[in-house]
Amino acid sequence: MKAARTLVPLIALVLGLGGGTLWLMHRSTGQGTSVSASPDVALPAGVKIGGAFHLVDPHGRTVSDTDFKGRWLLVYFGYTTCPDICPTSLQTMARALDRLGPRGQAVVPLFITIDPERDTPEVMGRYAAMIDPRIVALSGTPQAIAEVAKAYHVYYAKVPGKPGEPYAMDHSAFIYLVGPDGHLAALFGPQSSAEEIAAAIARKLDQPQEGA
Repeated sequence: MKAARTLVPLIALVLGLGGGTLWLMHRSTGQGTSVSASPDVALPAGVKIGGAFHLVDPHGRTVSDTDFKGRWLLVYFGYTTCPDICPTSLQTMARALDRLGPRGQAVVPLFITIDPERDTPEVMGRYAAMIDPRIVALSGTPQAIAEVAKAYHVYYAKVPGKPGEPYAMDHSAFIYLVGPDGHLAALFGPQSSAEEIAAAIARKLDQPQEGA
C-alpha cells in the first residue's frame, strides 16, 4: 500500500452507491490504525463480498474461483512494490497459518495484485515465494483485476509519483476469510495479529459446514 503519510486515517463502509455498492476502505498514516478482527461478519441485506474470478498464476495457468471450490481461502489484495503494509499483511497471513499447524492446510492463502501493469505473473510468483511458498500469487489483465476487486469491494487507485519517481498504489488493506461455500466468513483489518486471525479461523473450522 502507498506510504500514505499525508492521508488521514479512514475506515469506512460506503453503502448505497450505484444501487447498493459497498466499498471497504482503509487508509493509514504509515503508522497504522487499529482494526480488530471481525470473525462474524454481518453485511447489509443483498450485499455480497467475493465471487467469480479468472486470473493467472506464476506458471501462466488460468486460475478461477472454481479451482478452490470446497476450500477455505485467505485473500489479500496488494502489490509487490508496496513499501510496508502489503509484505506485513502477507507475513501475518503466513504466521497465522503456522499457528494453526496441520489445520492450516485447510486454508489456501491468495495474494491478488491490484497493479497488473507491473505485477506480471512471474513477478508475483517470485515475490510470494520470498514471503511464503504456500501463498498463491495471482495476476491478470487490468479488466480481470478490476472485476475481482469489484467482487470483493476493494478500493484501489494509481497515485502519480514525483517527477522521475514511479507511481504508487493507494488501496484498501483488509484480509478476507472466504468459506468453502464461497461466502465471506471473516474480515481482518491491517492491525489484526496472526494470533487473532488464527483463532478466528480455528473457530470457523470448528463450526459445522452446510452440506457436511
